[in-house]
Amino acid sequence: MMLLPSPQQLRYLVALADHGHFGRAASACAVTQSTLSAGLIALERQLAAALLERGGAVKRPVFTPLGLELVARARTALAALEAVAETAATARDPLSGPLRLGVIPTIGPFLLPRLMPALRAAYPRLRLWLREDLTDRLVAGLEAGKLDLLILALPAAGAIETLPLAADSFRLALPRGHHLAARDTVPVSALSGERMLLLEDGHCLRGHAEAACGLPRGLSDASEDGFAATSLHTLVQMVAGGLGITLLPQLAIDAGVLGDAPVELRRLEGSSAPARMLALAWRPRSPRAAEFAGLAPAVAAALA
Repeated sequence: MMLLPSPQQLRYLVALADHGHFGRAASACAVTQSTLSAGLIALERQLAAALLERGGAVKRPVFTPLGLELVARARTALAALEAVAETAATARDPLSGPLRLGVIPTIGPFLLPRLMPALRAAYPRLRLWLREDLTDRLVAGLEAGKLDLLILALPAAGAIETLPLAADSFRLALPRGHHLAARDTVPVSALSGERMLLLEDGHCLRGHAEAACGLPRGLSDASEDGFAATSLHTLVQMVAGGLGITLLPQLAIDAGVLGDAPVELRRLEGSSAPARMLALAWRPRSPRAAEFAGLAPAVAAALA
């Protein structure tokens, strides 16, 4: 019978790939560095294959091509083992225990204050661990098994299964007294030549706003001057200061992102209201998919 690697050996391998440092990988696995190194050496002997390049002056771990391939397979194997335990736990007590939830920054601050009390009341045995980050990093964390469920805006790339929840429409935000504020609604064509302020690259809201509103090419952006907003609150203050105009999602507006800033809101003209689609996302074939789908009504109610 072939001797199989142990889950712990696979965890050592993946941790080393994730952290790129023996000491940090050992800390993540709650073992000493010597224990982790010995475990990896034993794995190499067991497989009769070199997974790491050794020798030379390079201190950081360098994986062989085979080692890189086995890191990917180890991630898959560990995810499958976790799914076995999750399936049993879900059958015993649905919507209980830890749930690692990732939320993008243009949703989290405006949704979570309403959602968290509702979830605590409906599912008292559910323990939520929250992470706020950009979409690409959250999806990577989900695929790596570091997160269980995401609340994001579509479209989002990656090996994920999604459940649309609600459309979040955009409004045009203008400095008080701006000439476009004289209109009740503003056609997208009127934005040409205006200085459009958007979040810095990496925030999915930037692409969603451009796509949803069909923004014409060539709109100026404050980032060209070396300035860029990293949050909707900062974006509002830039508009209030007369630096330009922007698009804000209704979710943030309803949650009070404007505060008392001297900013005026107008609807955009079009055959359908420009919007982004908010959704839940989880790993395909997750044993907790039914649980996650069961959370959708609570999330949708908080979004309403």
